[in-house]
Amino acid sequence: MSASAEAPAAVSTAARSTAALSLLVFGAGTGTLATEICASRLLAPYYGSSTIVWANLIGLVLASLSLGYWLGGRLADRRPDPRLLGKLVVGAAVLVAAIPFVTRPFLSVTARGLDELSAGAVIGSFFATLLLFAPPVTVLGMVSPFAIRLALDDVGSAGAVAGRLYAVSTVGSLLGTFVSALVTIPLIGTQRTLLASAAVLALSGSILLGRRWVLLGLALAALLAVPPGTVRAASGVLYEHESRYQFVQVREEDGARRLYLNEGIAVHSVWRRDTVLTGGVWDAFLAVPLLLDHEPRSLAVLGNAGGTIARAFGVFYPGVEIDGVEIDPAVTDAGRRFLGLADNSRLRTHDADARPYLRRTRERYDLVYVDAYHQPYVPFYLATREFFELVRERLRPGGIVALNVATVPRDRRLVAALAGTLATVFPEVRIWPVLTFNHIVVGLTRPVPPTRRVRPNPQLLPLESLLQRQLGPRVARAADPWTDDHAPVEWTTDRMIVSYAARGGELDETLLPTAP
Repeated sequence: MSASAEAPAAVSTAARSTAALSLLVFGAGTGTLATEICASRLLAPYYGSSTIVWANLIGLVLASLSLGYWLGGRLADRRPDPRLLGKLVVGAAVLVAAIPFVTRPFLSVTARGLDELSAGAVIGSFFATLLLFAPPVTVLGMVSPFAIRLALDDVGSAGAVAGRLYAVSTVGSLLGTFVSALVTIPLIGTQRTLLASAAVLALSGSILLGRRWVLLGLALAALLAVPPGTVRAASGVLYEHESRYQFVQVREEDGARRLYLNEGIAVHSVWRRDTVLTGGVWDAFLAVPLLLDHEPRSLAVLGNAGGTIARAFGVFYPGVEIDGVEIDPAVTDAGRRFLGLADNSRLRTHDADARPYLRRTRERYDLVYVDAYHQPYVPFYLATREFFELVRERLRPGGIVALNVATVPRDRRLVAALAGTLATVFPEVRIWPVLTFNHIVVGLTRPVPPTRRVRPNPQLLPLESLLQRQLGPRVARAADPWTDDHAPVEWTTDRMIVSYAARGGELDETLLPTAP
């Protein structure tokens, strides 16, 4: 029996037309992928943007779509009514429009409860996606099989009808992906992008419901006038911005300004009015030049953030030329406006990803600092033998690379893997466990000089003493170093986090191999 024979008699030819159904699935596809892109942005300020957060998001979205496909097909066979399909799309629009208004209080409460847990991002992002985004995505997944059922008049054309509608839906998904990621989120923010997506969905559903339902789409569009407010509520917020890469926030706390990215747990730059010293890991980088066998003349900071390292170098090593490489121009802009990035006249900033910058430049440096590792996850392409070979090519004879590696307390398996890989490229690698949550991994092209060659500023003498006491022995070459083809960074990090959570922080500290 054909679909037209089963459909209610009241169904108009216009409502059943291929054009109407094509417009509806196009709008549904646009709204679905725009919602997924916005989901990643809403979760980032609370749980970060690590691989496991993306895995939770993508996995649950796919599961929701699969459930929607199944439910939509069954429902369409039982009630092949175009008005029912229109109401499903409008219902999804209402659910999407509600997300921005329930996300902030919901995520704020759950994030506070999970911030103290090592697996907080894993657990929190999973349940946040499940509760906030799975319901509307499931409903939107019902659209395509339902529309195919309505458009199918002859089983002989089933393949053509299904192919056409899925193609239209995919084109809508592509539009929703690129417009939201490249245009609307940077231009009007995540909240308004979600509301605009809800309005598109409501207007798509009204195609099958009649003109009166257009008013709902216009009402949702009117919500765009609602001010978005602070993304992640916190005291002392001076600046917030959602860039193409991440969520950027600057806060003033206890007389200092701090730069936070995404989940807002790790601090990426600090500025104080009366001193360039921070009491954090950036101070340790000031002592690394004391391991050189010559006075430093040039430095590359990969992951310049707000310019904390460069600002301090301008005071303690005023003759050093610095290239600060930061992938996100919004972070550099925040550094100039709030964090003293422009205080060092010898700093040149570059809006670029670290590894492509090194590949393109022909500069040679005495020091290369890699401060682009986000706690605790490491971009795999900045942790491989090939990357470290590129770094060594960009160092002058006697040069040094120093990596800021964040780990969980009392677990050194991540720093061990990085250091062992680095040791396959550099003749001498040492570990400086400068802070509980930070280790400095140092790769030297020449051995540490037996006597001091670089004269330190008197203010750096305590740091020099700390370096001499804490600098570990030579690290052995890894038997199976990380490469561009095989670098199980996320696996290593996830195992580290799960083990730490399971054992309550009591982990073995003897995981670092040392050379004989």
